[in-house]
Amino acid sequence: MANILGVNTGEKTWSEAISAISSFYIDGQSHLLVTPNPEIILKALHDEELFYTLNSADLSLADGFGLKVAAMLSGQKIHRVTGADLLPYLLHEAESNNRKVLIINRRDGLSSADDIHQSLSQQYPQLQVKVIDSDRIETPSDEQVRIIKDFQPMLAICLFGSPYQEKYINNLKIALGHLPIATGLGGAFDFITGKIKRASPVWRKLGLEWLWRLIQQPSRWRRIWRATVVFTFRAIQWLYIMPNFYRPNVAVIMFRKNSKGREILIVERQGEAGHWQLPQGGLDGLSILDSGLKELREETGATSVSVVDTYKDLFKYEFDKELGKYSNPNNKRHFGYKGQKQSLLIVEFLGNDDEIKINHWDHQAWRWVPETKLIKSLHSCRREAAKIYLNKLATK
Repeated sequence: MANILGVNTGEKTWSEAISAISSFYIDGQSHLLVTPNPEIILKALHDEELFYTLNSADLSLADGFGLKVAAMLSGQKIHRVTGADLLPYLLHEAESNNRKVLIINRRDGLSSADDIHQSLSQQYPQLQVKVIDSDRIETPSDEQVRIIKDFQPMLAICLFGSPYQEKYINNLKIALGHLPIATGLGGAFDFITGKIKRASPVWRKLGLEWLWRLIQQPSRWRRIWRATVVFTFRAIQWLYIMPNFYRPNVAVIMFRKNSKGREILIVERQGEAGHWQLPQGGLDGLSILDSGLKELREETGATSVSVVDTYKDLFKYEFDKELGKYSNPNNKRHFGYKGQKQSLLIVEFLGNDDEIKINHWDHQAWRWVPETKLIKSLHSCRREAAKIYLNKLATK
């Protein structure tokens, strides 16, 4: 496995991926399969939900020659399995084993629902398939969930393109309760329907499939520029420049007053039971105030607040297993920012608890704790910074 710009992918060879897929159908669980490529990973740098979805997948197959280049530059090992190769296998396997397949098609995509139905009836005549046309949305509608539940698919494939397909298919998996395999394969069906001709094996082996797509679809030049030039630049930056710097970050103390004093809101990190912390996030070019309010809104839903004060660069720490999300699975070397330099935003909450709605990709729980019990309530790795922040709050 390799960590490419914070996304873990490429652990499985083709045969290992096939074995994993086979096990997914019989273990009684729901599974998310993703195929990150350079363009998707670039989007994940600025989309926390997409970042979480990619890294929480049950199977992540590296799609795109650029990922092999990035892995090589960093001394990591990666196996490439493309969505275009995976799709025919999934369809053939489903047909052979009498599995129902659901396809959620982008309504304004290159291949229409009729195109897909016609191509599948010719190439996979025994396949049990249902195609739903849909606008590009991130969460399935109640009507879609009802229709899909009635169909009871074993395999669901979303064709919205990233980041919509990853978010939609993950939310669908959650809504259905049981869906053996859920995946997003973007434009892979355009090869099945013949709307796009795939590059020859020679072009693919040389890593020039992007050039073939550019020749066929010149209008894609911006996307191809990002997937080649921009991605390569970001990979070099991630490997050799960012490890020398601290990421500008802001923590937020949001308190409310009651008859006994003040209470402070803390959140529990997703997938890490007992890891309680203050809401926080990167500045990403914004001011401390704007970034803090943005993170508070995105992580907790809170908007009914009164700003008390801001403080710049109060605490600095280096990423480690507990503090950093950009982990290298091989533990050989850290990539990305060295750590974070944290500023502080203090706000008073003026709303009601029903306003608090945490997002599932950042946190799994929230609670109010008395100001006097904040330090003990936080994870041990968060306490040193919190003591500094409480001293600032005490002056207000």
